[in-house]
Amino acid sequence: MLVVMDAHATPEDIQAVCTVIEDMGLQANTMPGPTRTAIGITGNQGAIAEAARLKLMPGVRDVIRVTAPYKLVSREYREADTIIEINGVQIGGPSLVVMAGPCSIEGREQLLTTAEAVKAAGATILRGGAFKPRTSPYSFQGMGEDGLKLLAEARELTGMPVITEVMDTEQVDLVAEYADILQLGARNMQNFALLKRVGRTRRPVMLKRGLSSTVKDWLLSAEYIMAEGNQAVILCERGIRTFDDHSRGTFDLSVVPVLRELTHLPIIVDPSHATGRWQSILPMSRAGIASGADGLMIEVHPNPAEAWSDGEQSLLPERFVELMEQVERIADAMDRPIQGRTKAAAV
Repeated sequence: MLVVMDAHATPEDIQAVCTVIEDMGLQANTMPGPTRTAIGITGNQGAIAEAARLKLMPGVRDVIRVTAPYKLVSREYREADTIIEINGVQIGGPSLVVMAGPCSIEGREQLLTTAEAVKAAGATILRGGAFKPRTSPYSFQGMGEDGLKLLAEARELTGMPVITEVMDTEQVDLVAEYADILQLGARNMQNFALLKRVGRTRRPVMLKRGLSSTVKDWLLSAEYIMAEGNQAVILCERGIRTFDDHSRGTFDLSVVPVLRELTHLPIIVDPSHATGRWQSILPMSRAGIASGADGLMIEVHPNPAEAWSDGEQSLLPERFVELMEQVERIADAMDRPIQGRTKAAAV
């Protein structure tokens, strides 16, 4: 349920409602808004017997039942878009964000060269995999903590926040020590122990859609994170598995406007993993921004032909510059400028 406070409700009114909710053995999730505060109630298995009592409390405007199976994630629960700010970079705000970097961190020179190139082109968040889930046990699995240290060095050099994947519960504290955003990959979208564990951190979490997951599955996985107290969740569409084989996956951009209706969470799209072909990344990036996404995640490598993982879906830095120039035109048409794109970056 959702308790909507009056615009003139005092902090004491809000705290009194929270206290009553907690006395019921439930959880009170306070969400300040531009004009009024809402308090979400979670932890109940059915109707709340004392809902009428809450409605009569000072400062309460209304008590609303949230009908969606996902509560905290739902647009019913929070009408305004969630905006996540990390070191001055906003995700989900009026401007767009681009995350870029190598699929796997292979060494200092490779990462720093790529970081400087994507920063110069206008990217605002650096991506790079220190731990890599691979289909084959014989493939490169990542540099581990040494890779995390290189990410921290790249952040110091460029000023960009960094995002990297965490693969299991034992890695969470280590990765959170170095990374600004924790990424949960498609294979871990329904790793419920991991969802709960990252939910107990206060690092923003980017949750990629599972290979064959429905929207409901995806949003309920996000609910696991938010139910543990972490409100900073980002959704990422990275392609789903269908019967067709013309690309690595089917890039389901039709999901973006659907998510806009269902949830207040920011939405990122990843054409690199979705298509698996560098030739498709530029047109699908344009389409992703046109569909209403809040930003892109793009793989960039200084020498894709020699990449240790996913070179076929990585852009050369000069192709990434071209992508940024073309995407900027789409963004301008939608009145959503790209963060980090200045006149100097566009030259």
